[in-house]
Amino acid sequence: MWRARRPCAAVAVAAFACAACTPPPDAPTEKPVEPQSTQLRDAIREPLDTARDAQRTLDDNAARQRRAIDDAGG
Repeated sequence: MWRARRPCAAVAVAAFACAACTPPPDAPTEKPVEPQSTQLRDAIREPLDTARDAQRTLDDNAARQRRAIDDAGG
């Protein structure tokens, strides 16, 4: 019974010895993060900023007009 297990044990010991002696695989080097393209973000923000500026101008003009009407007694 033990004679049948000896070759298996020898193979197992050899496999474990080989596995223990091999160096660990090289860790992948981390690539530096490449800057993301900002063209899409800028293309989205530009019309929104323009719209906010236009709304601010309209609100300022409306407030100025209300003040003028109130000052005129109306």
